[in-house]
Amino acid sequence: MSVITTRIGGFPVQDEQALVHRAQDGDKEAFAELYEAFFDRVYRYLLVRIGNRVEAEDMTQQVFLKAYKSVPSYRWRGVPFSAWLFRIAHNLVVDFFRRESKRPAVPLDESIAVADDDPQDTVERRMDVERVMAASQELTAAQREVISLRFAGGLAIAETARVMGKSEGAIKALQHSAIAALRRTLLAEESNDKG
Repeated sequence: MSVITTRIGGFPVQDEQALVHRAQDGDKEAFAELYEAFFDRVYRYLLVRIGNRVEAEDMTQQVFLKAYKSVPSYRWRGVPFSAWLFRIAHNLVVDFFRRESKRPAVPLDESIAVADDDPQDTVERRMDVERVMAASQELTAAQREVISLRFAGGLAIAETARVMGKSEGAIKALQHSAIAALRRTLLAEESNDKG
């Protein structure tokens, strides 16, 4: 008989649960493993949502600080640890936008380049990301959130649904409408550039 292992956030569920339990018991190395496993995904999500690298770095640290302080109260209720982290990140984004009167510019320069990249490829990728970021401003807040969680945060449909407090069907519908809207915006922009 074979055992099917479900993976959530890069870990098999049992491994993630074991790490969380160890962290709850005060094992700092276990929390460090969770930190390492989820840091990049949380950071990318925050960067896409707020568009500011320095602020995203600070907020990512805040997410993990809050998680570290609250991990003893975390209860495994069918919601993976990663979804709990993204819920903390989502709440910080909401607080951030309450404090800010308008969105800052999107300085993505350093977050895109990789040392071995061809400079032309780097510039083209940067331009593509900037076009998508600009086009995403045409989306509703819920559509932007779904796109951020799914593609920048790398969450599955089920995890995204838990973070946003919506059904999986609603997430699928939001994602579909968001991608369709992005496609329309980008195609219209492309035809305007040609014409």
